[in-house]
Amino acid sequence: MASLFIAIEGKQHDGHDYLRTLYQNGYRNFLVEKQVELTSLPEANVVKVADGTRALQQIAYHHRNLYDYPIIAITGSNGKTTIKEWLFQMLWQDYPIVRSPKSYNSQIGVPLSVLQMRLHHELGIFEAGISEPGEMQNLATLLRPKFGLFTNLGSAHDEGFSNRIQKASEKLKLFEHCDWFVYPSYYEDLSVAIEESNLSQKAISWGKAAGSRYQILSMLDHDAGTSIRLSSDSDVNSFLIPFRDAAAIENLCGCIAFLLKFGMKAETIKERLLLLEPVNMRLELKEGINNCQLIDDAYNSDLRSLEIALDFLDQQHQQEKKILVISDILQSGTTDTKLYAEVSALLQERDLAEIYTIGAASSTGLQQLASTTKFSSFESTVHFLKEQPYLSWSKATILFKGARSFQFEQIIERISLKAHQTRLEINLNAIAHNLSLYRSHLKPGVKIMAMIKSAAYGSGSTEIAKTLKFHKADYLAVAYPDEGIKIRKAGIELPIMVMNSYEGSFASMIEQRLEPEIFSLEQLKAFLSVLRVSRRPSPYPIHVKLETGMNRLGFGESDLHELLQICQTSQDLIKMASLLSHLSAADDPNENSFGEAQIQKFEILSQKISEGLQIQPIRHILNSAGIVRFPKAHFDMVRLGIGLYGVDPTGLLQDQLHTVATLKSFVSQVRNVAPNESIGYGRSGQSGNKERRIATIAIGYADGYFRSLGNGKAHVMIHGHPAPTIGNICMDMCMVDVTEIPEVKPGDEVLIFGEQPTVSEVANWAGTISYELMTSISDRVKRVFYLE
Repeated sequence: MASLFIAIEGKQHDGHDYLRTLYQNGYRNFLVEKQVELTSLPEANVVKVADGTRALQQIAYHHRNLYDYPIIAITGSNGKTTIKEWLFQMLWQDYPIVRSPKSYNSQIGVPLSVLQMRLHHELGIFEAGISEPGEMQNLATLLRPKFGLFTNLGSAHDEGFSNRIQKASEKLKLFEHCDWFVYPSYYEDLSVAIEESNLSQKAISWGKAAGSRYQILSMLDHDAGTSIRLSSDSDVNSFLIPFRDAAAIENLCGCIAFLLKFGMKAETIKERLLLLEPVNMRLELKEGINNCQLIDDAYNSDLRSLEIALDFLDQQHQQEKKILVISDILQSGTTDTKLYAEVSALLQERDLAEIYTIGAASSTGLQQLASTTKFSSFESTVHFLKEQPYLSWSKATILFKGARSFQFEQIIERISLKAHQTRLEINLNAIAHNLSLYRSHLKPGVKIMAMIKSAAYGSGSTEIAKTLKFHKADYLAVAYPDEGIKIRKAGIELPIMVMNSYEGSFASMIEQRLEPEIFSLEQLKAFLSVLRVSRRPSPYPIHVKLETGMNRLGFGESDLHELLQICQTSQDLIKMASLLSHLSAADDPNENSFGEAQIQKFEILSQKISEGLQIQPIRHILNSAGIVRFPKAHFDMVRLGIGLYGVDPTGLLQDQLHTVATLKSFVSQVRNVAPNESIGYGRSGQSGNKERRIATIAIGYADGYFRSLGNGKAHVMIHGHPAPTIGNICMDMCMVDVTEIPEVKPGDEVLIFGEQPTVSEVANWAGTISYELMTSISDRVKRVFYLE
């Protein structure tokens, strides 16, 4: 089958940059937006179009016209992917289904999803998302859904619309030509938009309000989840939802309403609800035994998600070899012969040292790979665990890609590095989003230096650096040389500025191409001395720090004469890559005049240096807060720090930032404490005049949960409810009061900070700032990185 590469010029990436490499790898068909030099692609078929994205949509549109089976389209602010997967789980027994891979709901993702449609399918389930007006019409024309489901209306992408009603109206364009769509009636702006869009005749409501087509009469906690009573068409049915969290309940209520309208019998819905599995759309990167890295993508398995996971595996370069563990692909809707022929072709393109199949179909279907790759097959996960082939793995990156029913978590648990079970989860998608958000506030051409000092504010510098590289950050900055050396050894080639360097580190910095921030004459002279005896090609880039009011580090005005003299006589050895300074109070509106004075002083000093040396170095003075509050001082580059990690010190962008770090622990023990008893060290916790239920949690001040958070000054979240601390925080654990929270038991997950409470709230309770709390999370807390 011939392949077509569509080169699209995006904000951070340009597909045209990869044409020559793809040609060298055998690709011959290209669709481009720019004029390209055909002499470098002599045997290629090249078609130029005005807009690659629109061309992709048109190709998908013609592919869509080949099939007349119905499509279910899903839109809304949140929950699209979860609802799509749950509808698939409820309907796959009745129809061969094609569905969007993962969260493919964008202007590019939807056409790629549609291109998966085949003759053997009988139903399509696709999600569609937009971020600004005018986008949904393209997707609606492409999908032409017969049925629809609107999930909810929240704050996501509010910045792209004038108000929520406009946003809802734009999303509703997806349903203009469908037969009907289901929506939750309790979002007032959505109801107004439906009325204004003249879609009331197609709209099927569900909710608690009287008048809803599917009315929720009651909602009660149940031992196995949540029980709801729902009236529909004069019938009243009780459904047991096997989840308790509010988001899952809302999503499944929408699913139930849709399926009832779709014609599924209530009894069938009840049966299939009990078989539902959680939708975990996260691909996680973890540390394993024997210096291995584990990629955990074992929640579902289809051809497209396998390709995505393999792409992520390709990006990992820390280890010597790559290994795949793959299960049978279930519910594919096609024959095993055809399916595994496609899987085999996909795997043959990858640099895999070893392949392990689990399940009869994959073992048979991929057997031909044994001729080129170390290949082992196993009947089941139990068989795999019994044989223990993982004992031979060392210095490898292993991708686990399997359907949930194969329970690959048993394997991953066996070979994960056994560490403290308290974990800091790092959302790499959020890093990318936050970078893009701040980039959107910059003038064209302004560069971004991303701060990854102190292990990327406690998040883990190597994986953050890889994400920043992929999303086109211009510079990285670390505090000390050893941080930069670690990044270099991980294969990151972006320029790196080291903010605190010293004479003993200069040789290793030069060897690793790390660029020093120079802030004193003594430091500059020492660096030049080392540079003269090094073999590194000159001139070597340095970054000169100017003192403008922080009174911490930097050259003052009195130093400029000697600084210029040294630089003029050393132009064969050094080049001034940038001039920088730092605002003392960028986040404080009361200090605006001082900040403006600093900026003015920086301009004066930098101009003297530029004129004295006849150069135009990059200039930068703004941090995250300054980017938002001093837009006229963006200069040539800004330094993005805490904002990248989801915290805006000014509060102006906080609602638009995504949470990067989520700290979780678990309940170790629950006990009943009698009235008038004490709890914890110093007996500072007291049960008072009633019996209390106290949960002990496996996190303490040695993990970075400050001692000042004890005695009710903070709370954690268990089962979605706040549990206040009681007694003093201990070194390795703490106690919380769960008297008012039902059914707390050992092993239950505990949210320390994340979406709620936020890291800023916890820091405020502790009497400090989010920077200190984030960078205080100790190394024994396991970092888990994930993509959604």
